[in-house]
Amino acid sequence: MSLPTRTGQPGEATVPRPAHPEGVTEDEFRAAMARLAAGVVLVTAHDPEDGPNGAAAGMTATAFLSVSLDPPLVLVSVRTGSRMDELLERQPLWAASLLTEEQRTLAGRFAMKGRLSDRLLFQEVPHRLGEVSGAPLVEGALAAVECRTEQRVAAGDHTLVVARVLATSLQATTGGPLTYYLGAYRRLGER
Repeated sequence: MSLPTRTGQPGEATVPRPAHPEGVTEDEFRAAMARLAAGVVLVTAHDPEDGPNGAAAGMTATAFLSVSLDPPLVLVSVRTGSRMDELLERQPLWAASLLTEEQRTLAGRFAMKGRLSDRLLFQEVPHRLGEVSGAPLVEGALAAVECRTEQRVAAGDHTLVVARVLATSLQATTGGPLTYYLGAYRRLGER
């Protein structure tokens, strides 16, 4: 049996990547999941410990879904040990803004590694603070939900955060949802 390999840059040697005990490599799993289209949200929270008045924090997420109608529950998956994971562990109130196809750049900015501080990013993002959560709600988003964490579940290298929806807001918009498919942000119907 040969080991799966990762293709390097031109002139770079390939690096063997071992399969998990179940036989699937990270590359195989990533390639399969890239074919699952997902909606894009901006998860936000107010961090009371960031500076004298606290500060807004945000993270682009594609692993966000409705869990239950009664009670109204949603779930977001965050990388364990990330800034957002650490914040949501101590701050139970947060929000998610469901982004439109016109908000592709915004999604990209909050997904970048080594990005500017969230404080600077939020200066450029039209938003209002949620009445229930105190978290930023993005203006022009399809909808926003304000949440309170009910449960955190360790799941591999991520934490699943299950939260009760305390408030919703729907905004008048003509655009469709922003989706993520094959490693890129897309409009519905875009290939």
